[in-house]
Amino acid sequence: MSPGIGLMKRRLEKEKEAIALAVSGVAKKYDVKPDDIQTLETKYHDDAGDWYVALGWGEKKAVIQMDSVLGTITEIKEI
Repeated sequence: MSPGIGLMKRRLEKEKEAIALAVSGVAKKYDVKPDDIQTLETKYHDDAGDWYVALGWGEKKAVIQMDSVLGTITEIKEI
């Protein structure tokens, strides 16, 4: 039997770690230099255990959803 999400250790425990993963994902997907990407907003969803990071670069913006337990990006949505 595996532990529930509340009992598992989170890989993305801090906001700084979530921002770094989000910037890395956007830099790879959109071929942008990480220095050109700005953090607009961050939010942690307690119930789902997900991080949401809004980033902006040039004229584009995106919201990146990440699973904090697995430490992976689950969705990048350009807005």
